Amino acid sequence: MAPLIVMVVGWLVFRTLGATGRLKAAASTAGALRYALAIMFMFTAVSHFLPSTRGDMVRMVPPALPFPELLVTLTGLLEMAGATGLLLPATTSVAAYCLMALLVAMFPANVYAASAGIEIGGRVAMALIWRLPLQLVWIGALWWVGRVHSRARGRL
Repeated sequence: MAPLIVMVVGWLVFRTLGATGRLKAAASTAGALRYALAIMFMFTAVSHFLPSTRGDMVRMVPPALPFPELLVTLTGLLEMAGATGLLLPATTSVAAYCLMALLVAMFPANVYAASAGIEIGGRVAMALIWRLPLQLVWIGALWWVGRVHSRARGRL
């Protein structure tokens, strides 16, 4: 739930900055959402490396997958790269679509964590009845940001 809060608060802050003329790129709803998603993905990426949550993230990797520590490191780095890519106008759309694919690829870890009752940061993993719609919200937000940015740059 923390990533959702980070995204919503980030969107409100960036939308305010855009509406007041302090950050022109956040003047639109999608523009502010682009920044909010970048902050959220950077927030979640950091959890892949913090000593207090890294072990939990490693335990989330389904047992059928090899090298869970490497996968956690890789997904954390990919989230950081995607967050950075959202902020760069030349890579915003590609980053959005790549992060969508990453969310889909990582979803089995969320399914496993929920079904196994794994704790993440001291709390039991979010139930799938909530996690799936949340994943769809993030995928939809990324799709919208990628599409709006592509149109603004004249690529669609």
